[in-house]
Amino acid sequence: MSQVVRKSSAVVVRPSPEPGTTRDTIKLSCFDKGLYNMPATTLLVFEHPLHNAAETIRGALSRALAHYYPIAGRIVVVGGGGGDGDDVYIECNDEGLAFIAAHTDHALKELMCFDRSPGARKLLDELAVYYPGMSCGPGDPLLLMQVTEFSCGGFVLGVTWNHGVADGAGMGQLLQAVAELAGGLPSPSVAPVRCDGSLPRLPPSVLEAQQHLLSLDPLGDDLAILDITIPKESIDRVRADFSSSFHGQPCTTFEAALAVLWRCRTRAIRPEPETPTLLVFLADMRKHACAKEGYYGNCIVEQLVMAKSSAVAEGDVKDVVMAIRRAKNQLPDRLKKDEGVVGQQELRELRAYDTLTVTSWRNLGFDRVDFGSGRPARVTASGKDLPPSPGAVGFLCDGRGGVSVLSDLVRQEHADAFLAELAKFM
Repeated sequence: MSQVVRKSSAVVVRPSPEPGTTRDTIKLSCFDKGLYNMPATTLLVFEHPLHNAAETIRGALSRALAHYYPIAGRIVVVGGGGGDGDDVYIECNDEGLAFIAAHTDHALKELMCFDRSPGARKLLDELAVYYPGMSCGPGDPLLLMQVTEFSCGGFVLGVTWNHGVADGAGMGQLLQAVAELAGGLPSPSVAPVRCDGSLPRLPPSVLEAQQHLLSLDPLGDDLAILDITIPKESIDRVRADFSSSFHGQPCTTFEAALAVLWRCRTRAIRPEPETPTLLVFLADMRKHACAKEGYYGNCIVEQLVMAKSSAVAEGDVKDVVMAIRRAKNQLPDRLKKDEGVVGQQELRELRAYDTLTVTSWRNLGFDRVDFGSGRPARVTASGKDLPPSPGAVGFLCDGRGGVSVLSDLVRQEHADAFLAELAKFM
């Protein structure tokens, strides 16, 4: 692949006129605060053409911002930004977001496999706009959007946003609103809510765990970016085995896929048997926090599962599933009491490479966005946006009942061993 993507100059998109809209400042909640300089990127891959895709989406986005006007504002930080006062907030000033229309002579099929070749990786990384230094500054737009049209007629929507203004579920809600307005609805079907004073305060142990995970030494280029598909048959086999062994208890697709990845990774990197290994998965707490319907700010916590590497690598996969289920069952308590699943001393002693962070986009709504030409054929992260320490993003349907995952789970030296372990489940 030579010339990859031709991009137009960025244009500013602001809310379309909406009489009576209130402009104010919004204090970031304790769920938001640790994320206000952290970017997130999502790529939505659409196989079928949409007439004038970039202009259609840009126009609908402007109308959606009349309802989601805080996203057209800017983050303001007073002092260090880490205290309990009004030190980090969104100034709703309608400065707008950045939008880029782009074209490529490549066909979408060249992207869909997301193989390990440098050319495919370069194409994937060109499909979104990124913040300088991969960090969000106070004067930066809260949302960067790019629509890339392919020679075959398909297109990719690349969305990069400041995580402090919305989590994945919130951004999925915004994109569905844009799609509804592009389709002719006069207003979004879900009324957006950005301020929810009833949200509980997070216990110190949850905040300390978040700060620790964000401070891990980045491994960066040492990690191999792998596009993984776990077939439906493999997932069903794990789920059936778990259910038959634990008196009919159900096992979700997420639990099965996560257990397989954690076990295969641990077996591939072969740490000492007594070495602790930490699994971190992000959980949407809207239900447990009684968030208002339509709330699109952050409402996620990191849930931790720690075990000796020998228990994960050599134990049965159904026991790994059970460890994950126990952690999920403890989620409501993370908001009610200051008792961490893993102690702070244990966290401090962990190496970055012994930590695996996983985000599932399975129920965030990205895969239901339809601008008029059908839902996405694939939703994924970009290679640039993967965590600097071992992690995975995905667990979305691949169209055949399996799940797709983009990951940087292991170092280059362990990539073949990991894929060989994964093949044993296929």
